[in-house]
Amino acid sequence: MTGDVESRAVELDIRGKKRIFDVDDPVLPDWVEKDALESGDFPYKKKLKEEDYLKELEKLQAELVKVQFWLQATGKRVMALFEGRDAAGKGGSIQASSQHMNPRLARIVALAKPNDRELGQWYFQRYVAQFPTAGEFVLFDRSWYNRAGVEPVMGFCTPKQYEDFLKQAPQLEKIIVHEGIFFFKFYLDIGREMQIKRFHDRRHDPLAVWKLSSMDIAALTKWGDYSDKRDRMLKETHTEFAPWTVIRANDKRRARLNLIRHMLKTIDYDGKDKDAIGEIDDKILGSGPGFLK
Repeated sequence: MTGDVESRAVELDIRGKKRIFDVDDPVLPDWVEKDALESGDFPYKKKLKEEDYLKELEKLQAELVKVQFWLQATGKRVMALFEGRDAAGKGGSIQASSQHMNPRLARIVALAKPNDRELGQWYFQRYVAQFPTAGEFVLFDRSWYNRAGVEPVMGFCTPKQYEDFLKQAPQLEKIIVHEGIFFFKFYLDIGREMQIKRFHDRRHDPLAVWKLSSMDIAALTKWGDYSDKRDRMLKETHTEFAPWTVIRANDKRRARLNLIRHMLKTIDYDGKDKDAIGEIDDKILGSGPGFLK
């Protein structure tokens, strides 16, 4: 095996049931899919068929190409943040959004942990340096919201730094919007069993095992802590000028389509084809913390 995953099993308390999960066992436990169906985390009983998904995705991607021509012509800027638990589908959503755009003007930002110099800077500084220039479409695979989730849960920041962040983030985002940048904040929400299944898939796929780390396994036992931080993040930083768009992402295909539709519906670009864009599925996409209840 490659990667830095240790061979170990963890005991999980899932809705009052004690479950043992060993990511190194090649056989996925039967209870994972059984509990997922009972949890109500799936708005639909069946996932969207691949043929239907690809047909719709192609139409939406053609609209995104139009957006990019419009950005070049007008100098407008777009910035989208993709947040969610590990294996929520952030990378896949970003790839679906940017696949056919000109890579010179559509950048993906996925910053590594800060180096010594960056640790001495204003927390937001290294992210601000990645903001779009005229005509650019920038997609953040995780963002400054690390400080609202993984950092406080895993002890990578102090309580004061966490509290300060929750006050400062809306102030920064108000400036972003005031600058005229089209600004999207997406939170991709998945169920616990789905996360376990995707971790297991990664562990036993030689092409994807690099995506799984020992920290991911450690996070399995902190589901409740992550949920608490997610809920507070959405409550404190969901604003009228920079709202959170929440995606129920157990079905990756429906999640990606509706996420792209939301961006296309928000931007008033030249040549917009409303029929090609279609309608938002309100079982999949909603606004703010209330959508998770």
